Amino acid sequence: MKYIRMSIEEESPEQFGYDRIKYNLAESSVSDRSLRDLGLNLDDTLLCYGDHVGHAGLRDILTQQSESLTGEDVLVTTGASAALFIIASSLLEKGDHIIVVRPNYATNIETPRAIGCEISFLELTFENEFRIDTDELESMIRPETKYVSLTCPHNPTGAMLDETELQHIINIIEKKQCLLLFDETYREMTFGEMLPVAASFNPCVISVSSLSKTYGLPAIRIGWLVCQDKDLMHLFLCAKEQIGICGSVVDEAIGFEALSQRDHWLPEINRHIREAFHIVKDWLAAEKLMEWIEPQGSCVCFPRIKDDVPLDIDEFYKCLNDKYGTFVGPGHWFERSRRHFRIGYAWPKTEELKNGLIGISKALRDVVKQ
Repeated sequence: MKYIRMSIEEESPEQFGYDRIKYNLAESSVSDRSLRDLGLNLDDTLLCYGDHVGHAGLRDILTQQSESLTGEDVLVTTGASAALFIIASSLLEKGDHIIVVRPNYATNIETPRAIGCEISFLELTFENEFRIDTDELESMIRPETKYVSLTCPHNPTGAMLDETELQHIINIIEKKQCLLLFDETYREMTFGEMLPVAASFNPCVISVSSLSKTYGLPAIRIGWLVCQDKDLMHLFLCAKEQIGICGSVVDEAIGFEALSQRDHWLPEINRHIREAFHIVKDWLAAEKLMEWIEPQGSCVCFPRIKDDVPLDIDEFYKCLNDKYGTFVGPGHWFERSRRHFRIGYAWPKTEELKNGLIGISKALRDVVKQ
């Protein structure tokens, strides 16, 4: 495999330097939490090898919302990124064909590329409101297609599928006899009805998620994949054991405590997301140099500078970063024009979000060519 460093990681806020950023609008999660927020004591935790599949209580909690899933259908991983790596490296070989929705989080694309796969991209466009064209998707699937990779709520746009659309896609996948990799990391961040775990519908679906985004716990590196196909789950466990044997018992204990408090946390989290969303919505309604497709879920959006606005895009980002201390996720992180950028609106405090949005407007006007 030939690895490259992904732009979204190489240029991430933690690599750019938090000390250089006043208003961080690049994070795709809610605000980071502390151990104090969880109110737990780990003094008696035995620092041993853990269950290779993952903490049993954690796996059980992850399936409580579905009658068709059990803890045996869950493999705990080192973040969602490790789950995506395990799936790709287990199922794919050089020359294999997959379909990936784009734009997308880079790991969904770069790991198959490193393996040497042939990737067909299902392109989501601003003009089509970043919706999935299911007829186009069906036409792209070949007899040799290994899997289709989708995300919902979509990163970076916040676009959503409803349950009927998801079921239709799963029916297509089942008919075509391939697999669906469904990255649902933002599933619990929805403005309407929350989708069921996609893997609960059919054994041909592999769901992936984590505690990093909705719960603001990226430091503990807890993700998971869910699938009802026992042979696939055995294969994924084999991969996990060769990569790292098991997860951290400390991280998994923290994850268990966090999810045990889910009913308390989620209403507060989603209330904050909606308040921040309306700040962004009001700003964009007044910002005449930009346009967006309003998200239906997650904590991110993907607005763009209007095509008829004359500017040097590199000069804009330099001004935004250096003069106004504002950091966003530029479009090239997602293989899109740099006129697009991702705004994560749930991570910064309210005043930081407002000031960051003001910084975007000021930077635009500083560099627009008259």
